Amino acid sequence: MALRLPPFQPLPAPDGSGADLLEVPLASLQPTQLCVGMAEIRSRQRDFAEEDPKQRRTYLRRKPTPLVRSGSGELWMVDRHHRLRALMELDPEATAFGYVALELRDTDRHDVLEQLHRRGWLYLYDGRGLGPQSPAALPRQLTGTQDDPYRSLVWKLKREGVVAAAPLIPFHEFRWGAWLRSRTLPPFSSERLEPALPAARALVRSQAAAHLAGWLGAAAPSRD
Repeated sequence: MALRLPPFQPLPAPDGSGADLLEVPLASLQPTQLCVGMAEIRSRQRDFAEEDPKQRRTYLRRKPTPLVRSGSGELWMVDRHHRLRALMELDPEATAFGYVALELRDTDRHDVLEQLHRRGWLYLYDGRGLGPQSPAALPRQLTGTQDDPYRSLVWKLKREGVVAAAPLIPFHEFRWGAWLRSRTLPPFSSERLEPALPAARALVRSQAAAHLAGWLGAAAPSRD
């Protein structure tokens, strides 16, 4: 199974000085993907719970969110969905730091989403891997994103070092998740990944996965 994603334009990075950062309420940010992996969100919530407000603020400033701003002032986030949904569930009034990666004159939501789609900045597959859906299906808040257990599974494999990060590839983890969906795995969920992990580790180390960015093959650690 291959994701039919459009060609993408790279996201511009912040200027590095911090001068261009905006502090924005999480509730004002619209997502650019239909789903997330809830296992990663729960893990990030545990990390946030161990930080005091000052540490959290410093961390969020170091990891600014790339934003698209429409002509009417609406904001879409083009990354950091897991981190910020985790925080929003803990504190619905929380803010984060972002920078404007793209400024659009369009004021109509449909036109804005079409612009982002053409740039390859939308992920329009649902929590069951079905799509692409219409951009109109995107929720207006982070808490409306669906759970994709395969996204959770790939997060766990990355954390174990079985799959390498590929930060320049949009929706890298979802690409791996789509490939794993085409294989046979025992039943699992984002709350219970363990039944699928041994088979998933073997699959992502196999030669059949060599075409995917982040493939480590025999170099990946064995945890079976």
